[in-house]
Amino acid sequence: MQALILRIKDWEGKTGFEKAEVPEPVITKGDDVIIKVHYAGVCGTDKGIWYRQAFKNQILDSISAEKKPYRIIGHEFFGEVKKVGPKVKNLEPGDFVSCESHVVCNHCYQCLHGQKEVCTNEKILGISHDGGFAEYAMVPAHIVWKTDTSKIRPEVAAMQEPFGNAVHAASKVDVRGKTVAIFGLGPIGMFLTIVVKGLGAKSIIGIEPNPIAREMAGKSGIDYVIPLKPSQKNQPYEHDAEIIRELKNITEGVGFDVAFEMAGFNSSVNNTIAAVRRGGNVILFGFKNGQFVLDEDYNKLVMKGMTMHCVAGRQVWKTWETTRTLMEDASNGVQEKLFNIILNRGEGTILPISEYTKERFEDMMAKHPKFLIQF
Repeated sequence: MQALILRIKDWEGKTGFEKAEVPEPVITKGDDVIIKVHYAGVCGTDKGIWYRQAFKNQILDSISAEKKPYRIIGHEFFGEVKKVGPKVKNLEPGDFVSCESHVVCNHCYQCLHGQKEVCTNEKILGISHDGGFAEYAMVPAHIVWKTDTSKIRPEVAAMQEPFGNAVHAASKVDVRGKTVAIFGLGPIGMFLTIVVKGLGAKSIIGIEPNPIAREMAGKSGIDYVIPLKPSQKNQPYEHDAEIIRELKNITEGVGFDVAFEMAGFNSSVNNTIAAVRRGGNVILFGFKNGQFVLDEDYNKLVMKGMTMHCVAGRQVWKTWETTRTLMEDASNGVQEKLFNIILNRGEGTILPISEYTKERFEDMMAKHPKFLIQF
């Protein structure tokens, strides 16, 4: 079968994924499920792996432990069940499905206490477990999510996993009637705009350097977008004083009720903390490897009395249930925005695997915040 892979030997000094013929998966465990992939979504994580900026140890160590030379990339996908192991009772061939990307263990302390999203022993599809950038993917049945294609179109169904990230982030606080700032309007930040708009936020301000993303956010219903420009800072981790002044002016000096950090840069984290009002809420979702520096005086940070929330993945299966409700409800416009705006109605945002080249893939990453691979 055709798949996009990353070989151990291709990490250092290289970029991209290799399209290769690899063996189709074969069921070896009773709870295995083999899925014929229809669409797979490309996200910021894949971009980080493409440029060798993220998940090096997790990928290389897991490949070595499995004694294999490559990893099949990709963790967002939608398809049709083709085969199931003898212990699988709730799925059968012909079911249309998506997958939770965290392969949880179901027996650690967190899993047993309703916190599977921070499972101690998790593996992640496309990183420490073969993923969905392939004609067929094999996963354990307990991470498979049935999807009703009469209510959710396949292209949108392929985005349930990343959209769930935004749903989980928005669930940390009640945003109804609140002023909201979103730092980073990549795919998840864009999804978040749609979610908090639907949940009744009073106003939504985005901060984003990419003009394509800013334009798309405007179509998604955001109230105002501030372009993030290179600024004169003594240290790269420092907050942008000019941006914070503009944000404080918008809120008449108060600051935002809720500020979401979706980009993962150290300076963006400090911007988010500086933008929130006293007693407000900071939601941290974006991530980068390495140590971060907080540039605000610690005493002032504590006395500001804000609450900080860290969001990992999706709550299994609570977030998925909310995601399904939002997508299946035709009256809220969520699915319409996801297909028409985020995916541009499929125009230029769907790459057939037969047409894959490194140059084409890289060009699509530069032009589109979100695109799909079709198998």
